Amino acid sequence: MASRRAVLFGGAALLAAPAIGRAQAAWPARPVRFVVPFPPGGAADLLARSLGQRLGERLGQSFVVDNRPGAGTAIGTAATAQAAPDGYTIMIGTVSSHAMNPSLNSKVGYDPVADFAPVAAFATLPFFLIAHPGVAARDTRELLDLARRQPGRLNYASAGNGTSNHLAGELLKLSTRTDIAHIPYRGSAPALAATVAGECQIMFDLSITALPQIQAGAVRALGVASKARSALLPNVPTVAETVPGFEASAWFGIFAPARTPDAIVAKLADEIDGALEDPAIRQRLVQQGAEPMRLGPAPFAAFVKEELARWGGVIRDAKIQADG
Repeated sequence: MASRRAVLFGGAALLAAPAIGRAQAAWPARPVRFVVPFPPGGAADLLARSLGQRLGERLGQSFVVDNRPGAGTAIGTAATAQAAPDGYTIMIGTVSSHAMNPSLNSKVGYDPVADFAPVAAFATLPFFLIAHPGVAARDTRELLDLARRQPGRLNYASAGNGTSNHLAGELLKLSTRTDIAHIPYRGSAPALAATVAGECQIMFDLSITALPQIQAGAVRALGVASKARSALLPNVPTVAETVPGFEASAWFGIFAPARTPDAIVAKLADEIDGALEDPAIRQRLVQQGAEPMRLGPAPFAAFVKEELARWGGVIRDAKIQADG
């Protein structure tokens, strides 16, 4: 009798297989919720809206941005992890949501590896090391010489404890054994405003917000924290030209909840890659200070693990603790 049930179950599974395939092939059959764990108007929100619009055009369904900020990206990220794994909830994840915040807070509410299906990394925004014009340094080397002559006298602004520009600053200190004081603010905008006003002396800020201030002469670009110089400011040297191996950037990628069907993940990854072939979307990324980053599901998953280990090491070595 048991063998008969097994045969019947196997036959039912074979009959069901085409129906499952058709269901997955039809994705998306309704609008897709696109979670952004940041407030409207920031880099992640702008990039998500640009990509979501293009995906909607390619797939014939709306990608509806759902801003879920709070708790250093944890609220929106946890909401995505807990969503049904049916392809109708995805999120834009970042170095903050999937590498820094989980390393900083063991009670973040999700596992950045086990709870997600990485789909694709699609963009990276480099940090610029900027200074108020009153700082007596014109590049990274001069800044570090100044910091060594006056330990503890220089300070740098950040968007808050454990944020990406805070950790970029700590990475610079660890890499160069310099003493520069950290001044946290409640977000990148007030931190940048404080640097422009001279309340703070230096800051690592993303290209999308730093560039207008650099071009206006409100701050001076000392270096760019990417592997190569920025095409937008090719005369600004990389920080790595002074501090070998230094790199700090904010990457952006798409994640689905764990156990989302492989066929949906693969289709979405292909569509994202196709969108990046479009000159218009590439130009839009460049205008926002971003650089295309093309990693599919498997290499993106490996990259996330590497970033988690890397920034976890910075948090441990710098002895950073979560607020509260």
